[in-house]
Amino acid sequence: MKKILFALTCALCLVACGSEGSFYRPQAQIMPQHIRKVAIRPILNKTEIFAMEDKLYLQLYDEFLKNGTYQIVSEDNGAEGVIMTTITRYLNVPIQYDSQLIPMVYKMDVWLDIVLIDKTTNEPVWREPAFVGTQTYSSSTLPGGMTEQQAREMVWQKLSKDIVKRTVDGFGSVMSEDKRKVMQNPEYTTITQ
Repeated sequence: MKKILFALTCALCLVACGSEGSFYRPQAQIMPQHIRKVAIRPILNKTEIFAMEDKLYLQLYDEFLKNGTYQIVSEDNGAEGVIMTTITRYLNVPIQYDSQLIPMVYKMDVWLDIVLIDKTTNEPVWREPAFVGTQTYSSSTLPGGMTEQQAREMVWQKLSKDIVKRTVDGFGSVMSEDKRKVMQNPEYTTITQ
């Protein structure tokens, strides 16, 4: 009788642990209350690809306007928070070839270093040092394929949405890669560091 009672108690404990409310959910790290206006600094481009930063800036600005949580102002016009973005790495490599060794599928990776600075304390609210946008696409010669520029536009859309989500929803909503892992991986070495 004691064994049956013990087994039922254990089963009840397992069912209770498996219920919906027993999972770990970290507390959301929301922006400080005094930050209501955000400025977006012009994006720095440390790669060899010319004028990528302008397209990303426009996409990021539009995404913040669409979201509407924070008012977007210039840094001199009362901004309480400043988003600083640097494009640190750009990779566009073929990953699939046809029988004549002509590239058919490419993988594009764009790495950003993003910091949100609280202007009142001059301290970072959050930082993502290896924020990655990835797009796999077929060559433009194939049906449904796209050019490198079109793939880049897709990456800008994804990154902009992720940056806004990280700013509005806080820590844990979107996260960057481990920078040490990235820098020590030979797959990611390129002259556009």
